[in-house]
Amino acid sequence: MSTSRSARADIAQQILDHARRLFAAHGFDGVSLADISKRVGIRKPSLLYHYGTKDTLRQAVLEQLLAHWNDVLPKLLMAATTGSEQFDAVLSKTVAFFAEDHDRARLILRELLDRPTQMQPLIELHVRPWVTIVSNYIRRGQEQGRVRFEADPQSYVAHMTVLVIGSLATFETLVALAPEHEPRELLLERHTAELLRIAKTSLFRPRPAGGASPATDSPHPS
Repeated sequence: MSTSRSARADIAQQILDHARRLFAAHGFDGVSLADISKRVGIRKPSLLYHYGTKDTLRQAVLEQLLAHWNDVLPKLLMAATTGSEQFDAVLSKTVAFFAEDHDRARLILRELLDRPTQMQPLIELHVRPWVTIVSNYIRRGQEQGRVRFEADPQSYVAHMTVLVIGSLATFETLVALAPEHEPRELLLERHTAELLRIAKTSLFRPRPAGGASPATDSPHPS
């Protein structure tokens, strides 16, 4: 019995994986259930046993992708002992998550453009909680003088999220900008390192000469 349940779960996950890749490559409207079942190696009725409609499958793919952060983020924040470590952990993990499988970024970017209304509830459920956590961290950094006073915390997180998703979703096209014969792996390493640099330098105040902490004067005149 347990083996049978395990096999069903494995097939259900294969369906999600192949659906994610096909939706990312061709868009939701450009993929049929027959395309997905053929890629998985099962018949269409078997696919419908797991996911009754194409829209149900789309919802499941996005739920699994976005829910990742609800599991990962608390562990990252608990493992990090300082605010700086927390920021580095969340930022690095976010970039790595989309860099290791560009279909994740491609799919989210397509859905944001094609179905903004349908994406809003998913964003509110799965993304808003960790955006709030990171925004609160930024506000604390501003109070302590480590973060640029002019930064708008929520807008910063939104812009950085779009930057990471957009740049990695289009990475294969941007390969054309690389020096000739540069290995793809090296280009991706440089690309992600620059994302991290942009995110950090646009947020944190530069340290004064000598490495002392930035001044903590208030950004607002009394």
